[in-house]
Amino acid sequence: MNIFWFRRDLRLEDNTGLFHALNSGEEVLPIFIFDDSILSQLPKDDARVTFIHQQLEKIQSQLQSIGKSLAIFHGTPFEVYKKLVSENEVKSIYTNHDYEPYARKRDLDLYHLFKEHNIEFKTSKDQVIFEKSEIVKDDGTPYVVYTPYSNKWKTVFKSIELINYKSEDYLSKIALHSYPFLSLSDIGFEKSEIQVSNYDISNNLIDNYEATRNFPALNKTSYLGIYLRFGAVSVRKMVSKALESKNETFLKELIWREFFMQILWHFPHTNKSSFRPKYDAIKWENNEILFKKWCEGKTGYPFVDAGMRELNKTGHMHNRVRMITASFLCKHLLIDWRWGETYFATKLLDYEQASNVGNWQWAAGSGVDAAPYFRIFNPTEQIKKFDKELKYIKKWIPELETLHYPTPIVDHKEARERCLRVYKEAVG
Repeated sequence: MNIFWFRRDLRLEDNTGLFHALNSGEEVLPIFIFDDSILSQLPKDDARVTFIHQQLEKIQSQLQSIGKSLAIFHGTPFEVYKKLVSENEVKSIYTNHDYEPYARKRDLDLYHLFKEHNIEFKTSKDQVIFEKSEIVKDDGTPYVVYTPYSNKWKTVFKSIELINYKSEDYLSKIALHSYPFLSLSDIGFEKSEIQVSNYDISNNLIDNYEATRNFPALNKTSYLGIYLRFGAVSVRKMVSKALESKNETFLKELIWREFFMQILWHFPHTNKSSFRPKYDAIKWENNEILFKKWCEGKTGYPFVDAGMRELNKTGHMHNRVRMITASFLCKHLLIDWRWGETYFATKLLDYEQASNVGNWQWAAGSGVDAAPYFRIFNPTEQIKKFDKELKYIKKWIPELETLHYPTPIVDHKEARERCLRVYKEAVG
């Protein structure tokens, strides 16, 4: 028997690793592991855990319609696999690549466990079009600027054939088994009240993406992030859809995701340290009272506050607003970007470490292809450009223009001058 391990690929269709497992000549036990080393850090009503379980229920429903089922386990992957290999004659474990530092260490530990039992560990590329060192400079070094990376990505893409791995056609190869399908309560969680929006990749949205994406009141974002994060959709199908449009902006967003993934792969230390080391010399103020006001959306800067309230209530924040809130934390409040990155990690439905770290370092000026440190968003001017009728802001701040709305916690001009001074002392 072989095992297929679902991870960031929660679908039966066009799933590379699952396709290879089902065509291995052996019956396949499909499993998912709720990793306790991750779950133990999350609130019991975490919306992402609810979303994952809902995707697993969809898989289970599809399998039950043909008399098969998915096995769900709760524990550390190491403990679960020790049990599985002691109870079954396992020849190979199939799964899809994961690129984050924690996942790389986990998979290396498991590789050694499997080797002791003469079990092959076979992993496939599935959540990206290009990974690791597939898109590098001519001298083999990684790109650290987006535009040349994107250009190379598009050039190489033209030379490959995009395969549809029709894993859904081979589900009869799934083994019958008696392992359980655990409920949310079985793993100590409860259903979140946060509703995940359905994604929108209609022609209308993609064709007009460039014209509408910067205006949060229009609500013209795809909400695709969480579906890509957990592999509930195939990235190959999403790229194919993007290519149908004459407007490349949507495709470029998908390429940004892969750009940041290869940055984290080549520079795994950047999840904790600045890509540009001299930026770690910045003397952050790290005022906990001001940080709390930022988290709660009570800074007195409407665009910042609306964004943080949207995030806290829905687990989503419009991309333009993410830039404004992140810049405000780092530049106006002089609070370490890692504080903001960690807060977003606890709240964002579509949290993906590579993109979150990459975008926070961009905002702080410390990362790859980052905005220069002297580029400081004026939150009030941003309103004039992107929400001049205050539709988005008033949706999240009903007390705006009343005595109940707080006065600004910092003065923009003073904060800007302080930021320039502190950054210049650190980076020259």
